Amino acid sequence: MVWTVHEARRVGFAYGTLPGHPECGEEAFVVERADDESVHLTVLALSRPAARYARLAGPVGRLAQRLMARWYGRALRRAVRQARPDRDPG
Repeated sequence: MVWTVHEARRVGFAYGTLPGHPECGEEAFVVERADDESVHLTVLALSRPAARYARLAGPVGRLAQRLMARWYGRALRRAVRQARPDRDPG
């Protein structure tokens, strides 16, 4: 774990890759509830290829990171809908 945040309206954490992972970097996830009760997810990935095959993947690796961030967002929307079925989070 690189860092954590636990505040009244914001929680999150970041972690770094372990030795031997194809990428070298950190990824952070922060969920925040706004004053209007909407929920926002921020995913930040900072990395560089560590393995040769990851370097060869080039833009495909960055595309995979973007797709994963979208997947995280969809999962958060489902979780919010289940927790608050009376509200559509958008």
